[in-house]
Amino acid sequence: MTHVGFGWRFHPSRALTQLRLAASDALRPKLWLRVSSVAAAVSCTLLTGADASAVHVPAADVRTAAAGQYEQVAAPSPELALAATFTARQLAGQRVIYSYSGGTPPASLLKLIRNGEAGGVIFFSGNFQDRAQFRAAVGKLEAANASKSNPARGYPLLLMTDQEGGEVRRLPGAPVHSEKWIGSRSSASARAYQARQAGRGAGRNLLSFGLNVNLAPVLDVYRAPGDFDDQFQRSYSMNANTVSTLGADFITAQQATGVAATAKHFPGLGAATASQNTDKVPVTITLSKAKLQGVDELPYVAAIKAGVSLVMVSWAKYPNLGSSRPAGLSSVIVQGQLRQRLGYKGVTITDAIGAGALRAYGSTRNRALKAAQAGMELILSTAGSPSEGQQCLAGLLGGYRSGTLGQSTFNATVAQILQLRASLPA
Repeated sequence: MTHVGFGWRFHPSRALTQLRLAASDALRPKLWLRVSSVAAAVSCTLLTGADASAVHVPAADVRTAAAGQYEQVAAPSPELALAATFTARQLAGQRVIYSYSGGTPPASLLKLIRNGEAGGVIFFSGNFQDRAQFRAAVGKLEAANASKSNPARGYPLLLMTDQEGGEVRRLPGAPVHSEKWIGSRSSASARAYQARQAGRGAGRNLLSFGLNVNLAPVLDVYRAPGDFDDQFQRSYSMNANTVSTLGADFITAQQATGVAATAKHFPGLGAATASQNTDKVPVTITLSKAKLQGVDELPYVAAIKAGVSLVMVSWAKYPNLGSSRPAGLSSVIVQGQLRQRLGYKGVTITDAIGAGALRAYGSTRNRALKAAQAGMELILSTAGSPSEGQQCLAGLLGGYRSGTLGQSTFNATVAQILQLRASLPA
């Protein structure tokens, strides 16, 4: 089934939950502003005086809301109504992607999921021994998610991995070819065909393992042979138009299988040298604003038009875009460039929260809080232990309880994540 935006579709497993919500007047304020959950969050934020810094709508829309020009409608989305019933811990946990080591999910992670305190799980090659073992592990996570104690049990977990193709594949199987190989085909038609084959193959392969999100494709426009992206053949081309076309082809083909795609690493790591790896060290990209917007951000225009489900924001700094912070900690990048300039309305996800590029930004709790303040929605924990994810939860929880993170905006963020989950295969 083709993935289209975040429109939710009927799932028998959620019918009872949604009917119960629909029947409860207590869950539905009498007046709601605008249809979309995000716009509803803006309206509630403005009405309550809470912080609106992380709401991802254009500034013009905020001014219109402030002027009281939104039309009144009957009710919020089912996901926003459901989010209103979550505890503060559950709201915070729904924004965290956890990881674990070895072949079996630990009891601590299963407990978090059963308690409604997890949005999803990322898998690495160390989690895979063989197909039967891996499917059994996914089955345990799904069983925990179906627990009656989990208020989000009607929504599949976000189960993801990096299945880019070529050298970067966490699981065996498609896509076999790298982006560089695809981009080097001799004709435009051959390149497009291979990009679609890779996207379709990635989606079908991940579905066979029980996963529903791929942290691919890479949309970086590499600059020199052997640089950060090219050394592992992770970029389609040095030509931004080629990257745009092939990235969109991959996204469309993969999402047609039901698996969500993730465009990364916004606003672009194509200019990073071989040693500039944000996983290990702080990285600054000194390209001009014109070059960043005209070349590096260009593939995201096509990705957004193709309906990409998620965008991963990089941890590099881009001073010529007006920010001294890593992109994923900067509202100038997340809100200004991605949301307002490019008009992206989907879900944002951080790169690894434990990255060396964030060494100067304190504890895991503090990093997660700052990312959320910048407008990042999902926080990605890759340390191989649920404890790092729990620290992310704690940082988000503290921000929610203190009011540092506006509560109506927080609820709308969780609702949007639930809408993404509703669009994916269980």
